[in-house]
Amino acid sequence: MNDELDPEIAKLLANAENDAMEEIDLDNIEDESIHTSFFSKESVFQEKKDNNSGPKSIHRVDLSVKGFVPIDQLVSDVPYSHFNDTSYYKVALTGENNSSQRVHQIMSKYLTTKDPKDRAVFRQQIVTAYWELLRGMVGKAGNVNLPMPKRMLIRFGVLLPSLFKTEQKEFFSKIFIDNNPQEPILYMDEWFKEISSGRMTNSMTDEKRQPKRMANMTAEEVNLAEQSRLMQLQSKNSGKLQSSENILNMKENERSMLELELKNRIETLCEHNKILDLPPHTEPLTEMQRRVFSEITDHLHKLSKVDKELTKALSEYREAKGAYDSVKYKLEENGSSNQIQTNDTEAVRIEYETVRQMAKMTVGRRGNQFPIFTREFYHCTEKGTGTRENVIEVLRWIESIDPGCFHRIHKNIPNRIVPYVLLVPTYGDRGFCWEPFDRYNRVTSRGRIVIPMYPKDLRIAVLTAIADLRWQVAKEKASYYWMEEGITGQYYQHIEQLKLKGDLKEFFIEDYILWMTKESEGVQRLDKDVRGIFWRNMPFPKERKEELRKRSLVYDELCKKDLNREMSDGY
Repeated sequence: MNDELDPEIAKLLANAENDAMEEIDLDNIEDESIHTSFFSKESVFQEKKDNNSGPKSIHRVDLSVKGFVPIDQLVSDVPYSHFNDTSYYKVALTGENNSSQRVHQIMSKYLTTKDPKDRAVFRQQIVTAYWELLRGMVGKAGNVNLPMPKRMLIRFGVLLPSLFKTEQKEFFSKIFIDNNPQEPILYMDEWFKEISSGRMTNSMTDEKRQPKRMANMTAEEVNLAEQSRLMQLQSKNSGKLQSSENILNMKENERSMLELELKNRIETLCEHNKILDLPPHTEPLTEMQRRVFSEITDHLHKLSKVDKELTKALSEYREAKGAYDSVKYKLEENGSSNQIQTNDTEAVRIEYETVRQMAKMTVGRRGNQFPIFTREFYHCTEKGTGTRENVIEVLRWIESIDPGCFHRIHKNIPNRIVPYVLLVPTYGDRGFCWEPFDRYNRVTSRGRIVIPMYPKDLRIAVLTAIADLRWQVAKEKASYYWMEEGITGQYYQHIEQLKLKGDLKEFFIEDYILWMTKESEGVQRLDKDVRGIFWRNMPFPKERKEELRKRSLVYDELCKKDLNREMSDGY
């Protein structure tokens, strides 16, 4: 990466910064004046009531949903005005103690220096200074009155609107602020807001915090510890409840279909034509009606079997609901789960360190760590920028090719569970899975994946995250036998046969990208054995299989193998 700005861009930036910075005195700006002067009726980022139990909550996993709803509009018709505010830079940095002054000073030097070596030094200093600025800022993300410049700084990394090109500024001004699709895809400010409110737990880390001894705790700390334990238990019970209810609904639907078919056959059996020459007498059963006897018998056997399964499912549902309600009652007794901590600063502090690590991982060791948005490094198209709407469209495309990418099998029933997606404003190229599911609820909890907002190729960035999710879910499912069972076992044995050295998961991710981008279009790029593993474990939809079958004998042979397996008992 060239550290020196293009002369024309440098001139533009320098002029813009002279205008923006010459009158700034961060020490003498009143924080309250900003709150009163900046906000108006136009400010659309209003706090909405989050209904945790309601159908539209991003935290509630609805197992009945089968896919993403297509996005009708990727950006707003009318641009928002927050990037046109002349005091944007002042507002963004005000009230953040010494860290804001440091960012201001280094940024000024970075934009005005002409020496490429000095620029490289300042560029490195900005990285540290910026994250220190965010350290204090993210704790305020849950505040509904947080000024829009601060929110946009956390969300997009936009410190100075003058660093936009005109067309870039127009595009970013049209990006929807609210989560209209109501999907668990969150910007950084929204992520910290959910953590702060307690609606989301902290992301998992390898570091284990040593719990305090009960004797050394205050009464408030003991109460909070008990609340935390109950909430973890409630999360686990919630998974069991949702899963058992899903199975119960399936069995009830199955029974309804059998009963309907049984009614239709009995009605067919009871229909008799009149004998024309012997009125009012009717004809005996026809040959077709006699065949219905055996069909009715089969349906009765099936109905009896389903009834037994339904009885078992109902019992499991009652047990799960009883456990869930019991913990819910205890939580309400101790002060209601919604009132535990409206602004958990400790949780935000811990999550901040995790998110910073996530941001580094999207970029990699040798990537561009620069944290602030600038036209110098932003080279994405509008559809290639990692906005919420664009990412949902990419996820929808992935799911259309790999329908089981979000499925988690429980009791032989696939449950579609979309993970939480964190959009980080970095110039990284790789998405990844941070955790496949919650440690306390493996059945229906959402996992967590991270996607950079300004990659070279958004599709590839999202695909790497989904491939990582696929690998980790399969590995966790196989547990100790991950080198022997499932897709991880089959893939591991294949790599061992080839005697390849390197990161096994990285091999898998690269092959998954080829599977989704090339093999799905009939372009054969994978090894024969890998293609067979993926074909069986991550199958394309039936329609796509039929299309591929017509294109090549390779895919025709795989389809024939599918038919053979279907006919065998062990399928």
